[in-house]
Amino acid sequence: MHGNTHKSKIVNPQSKISMVDITHKIITQRTATAQAIVKVGSPATMQAIINKTVPKGDVLEVSRTAGLFAVKNTSNSIPDCHPMPIEFTGIEYELLEDSILIKVTVKAIYRTGVEVEAMHGASIVALTMYDMLKPIDKQVEISTIKLLHKKGGKSDYGVKEDLDLSVAVIVCSDSVSSGKKEDRAGKVISDKIKNLGLSVSSYSVIPDEVLDIQETINKLCLANKDLIILTGGTGLSNRDVTPEAIIPMLDRRIPGIEEAIRSYGQDRTPYAMLSRSVVGFKGSTLIMALPGSTAGASESMDAVFPSVLHLFKILNGFNHGK
Repeated sequence: MHGNTHKSKIVNPQSKISMVDITHKIITQRTATAQAIVKVGSPATMQAIINKTVPKGDVLEVSRTAGLFAVKNTSNSIPDCHPMPIEFTGIEYELLEDSILIKVTVKAIYRTGVEVEAMHGASIVALTMYDMLKPIDKQVEISTIKLLHKKGGKSDYGVKEDLDLSVAVIVCSDSVSSGKKEDRAGKVISDKIKNLGLSVSSYSVIPDEVLDIQETINKLCLANKDLIILTGGTGLSNRDVTPEAIIPMLDRRIPGIEEAIRSYGQDRTPYAMLSRSVVGFKGSTLIMALPGSTAGASESMDAVFPSVLHLFKILNGFNHGK
């Protein structure tokens, strides 16, 4: 008689390797410049490079070609690097007395930066030079591979100064206000506000009623709130009345922010086109009406924050560097 045998699955806890999830990030232009230095052992080596008499060929041009390939293939070499559309790679040399300064600049319009691509390119340019020069110079060495600067990430489009903003979150939902459903969207928004270094000074739950929405907003504006974020009631059901309540109250709508929210959402779900998110100013208070689903609220916040905080610099007289 054969007994049943149970084979347990052995999981190696250290085998959980995955790429960083960047699907929540916005697409911006990214730029990075990296450097590497190749030091040679004698002036004769530099002359051979300049005169193109190195036996293996034109050191500068062959290395430049290698660098171009390296930048485009970074994701094939570095496990956590994402494949991305490289829009530009520039490789510059500065020939010094006993060394070559390599600078690699990379540009892409994508969700993540190109620092590693630039550093990978600089590294391979330098390594190619080493390979081509080692038959004639045993003292060649590679040094100072580093990032010089980068541009285009979240830190460039946020507000670097601490903002002392009074923020309110309003949950517009019949089911949540009646206790039949737990609020999640409002909590997600509040958490994201806190992650920006701000605090939520007012949190309220109200039913999907035009008068309730308008009354709550008026009270918060009288209390000098800088930012009011509503979640819920932006869809197309008969009870979705948040836009109807808010639009007549706004002095100035901001279509660009509304478009950015829907565009970001549309890249993730085709249902985003059904949302009627509304953004605008009532006096000096910025009012944002976002979807009521947890995912919709979270994605809408990711779509426009922290860059939307730039508005408060504009209100304080910031002149865009002009």
